[in-house]
Amino acid sequence: MVAKTKTDLKIVTQKEFTKLSRLMDGLADAVALNKDADDTSIKDVVGHRAHWIDLFLGWYADGLAGKKVFFPAEGYKWNDLKRYNADLRAQQADMTWPEAQQMLTQAHDRLKSFIDSHSDAALYGGPMQGANNAWTPGRWAEAAGPSHFRSASKYIRSRLRA
Repeated sequence: MVAKTKTDLKIVTQKEFTKLSRLMDGLADAVALNKDADDTSIKDVVGHRAHWIDLFLGWYADGLAGKKVFFPAEGYKWNDLKRYNADLRAQQADMTWPEAQQMLTQAHDRLKSFIDSHSDAALYGGPMQGANNAWTPGRWAEAAGPSHFRSASKYIRSRLRA
């Protein structure tokens, strides 16, 4: 279900972050840093999710300011996501597991502040400026936050089962 109101967005954001936080709590560094067959670790996934919240907040701010919005980032197109994510993992390679957890918590706090500071009309009244599609800021926030939290939880559960 996709949130359609500020209240729904707040609820789903907290629900999915809480689930992810519970999975991360007490996870040993060795487990979080262990790479899978795709050379990705739990730490990498968590750092990625935190980064994408900040990407969204930047897109939103740039759109409001009338600046060109680069999706997903300057120098990359949506079909370059594998390269973008590999470059991000390389940038975050020296990040520790506690740093990744803190980064995610801080990004979640910024996302919550964003949601709290916007009305239903601002979140769902029309397309996000600069996005060049019909997605509202609320829909983009959900994709960057709770949807990413959900997929990170799924990844962690699968890694813990393996």
